[in-house]
Amino acid sequence: MKLATYKDASRDGQLVVVSRDLSTAHYATGIASRVQQVLDDWRFMAPQLHDLYELLNSGKARHAFPFDPLRCMAPLPRAYQWVSGPAYASHVERLGSIPAAALPPGLYAEPLLRQGGSDGFIGARDDVVVASEACGIDFEVQLAVITGDVPMGASPERALDGIRLLMLASDVCLRSLGALQGRPVTAFGPVAVTPDEAGDAWRQGRLGLSLQTTWNGRKVGLCDAGAGMTFHFGQLLAHLCKTRPVSAGSIVGAGPVSHPDWSHGYSCIAEKRAVETADTGKPKTRFMQFGDTLRIEIKGKNGQSLFGAIEQEITPPA
Repeated sequence: MKLATYKDASRDGQLVVVSRDLSTAHYATGIASRVQQVLDDWRFMAPQLHDLYELLNSGKARHAFPFDPLRCMAPLPRAYQWVSGPAYASHVERLGSIPAAALPPGLYAEPLLRQGGSDGFIGARDDVVVASEACGIDFEVQLAVITGDVPMGASPERALDGIRLLMLASDVCLRSLGALQGRPVTAFGPVAVTPDEAGDAWRQGRLGLSLQTTWNGRKVGLCDAGAGMTFHFGQLLAHLCKTRPVSAGSIVGAGPVSHPDWSHGYSCIAEKRAVETADTGKPKTRFMQFGDTLRIEIKGKNGQSLFGAIEQEITPPA
């Protein structure tokens, strides 16, 4: 099934069920009002939402209405925690984010997870407000999962069972401010989907579909999200659970989608600049500026958008 959160002037919005083709929606009134409620009582509420989802897809839901991505908050507008990768060795190697001596040949030993701000995410069509162009505005286009409860010490296989929903994400990075302060905001696609919505493209914790990134109307990336993924989502989540349990409503991202074959483009500007520096001695591609636009989307094997598109503009403070 596919779930979204509509804006209603509250912090957590209103839960809606969205049809498979993203054409119609229905409030989940009477079942749950927020996504977190569903995550807290998944076994009881998810089957009821699925029944509503089937009615919506069959055209028999009595109070259906046209789905509008402009009304969407992030599917989970705030979360207990937001942790991200990177899960792609080619990205780590190109950026040189860990010393070569510490890397096994072509790989790194364990995921390098980092905690991000989770007190408030933005919706797929919300403007990205940045204090200054001098911050080095970048995007990190990635996939993320929302978890149920996962116990401490869970194996990768057990951790995979704890994944409830998949999402499309864009992490805004301010490269000039460093790792601690340089990640001010994260946007998520209009809808979150259960893994079965991806069909056989979801396999062993990887999503084998291409992620398309368009910057100012120009396609800059068309990367297979599964092919270059060194650590799958079960491994990322199990690594997080090594020393603590993970609560329902946690979000885990896999970092910028990357591929060893550079002809597929890029999912973050810093990686592009690193390749340029290696080739010519200096970067050529600039970071984002006010007025720049970004569009991100993944289409299923049927050609339909899986999560809906993230479409945003970089803007200065009001």
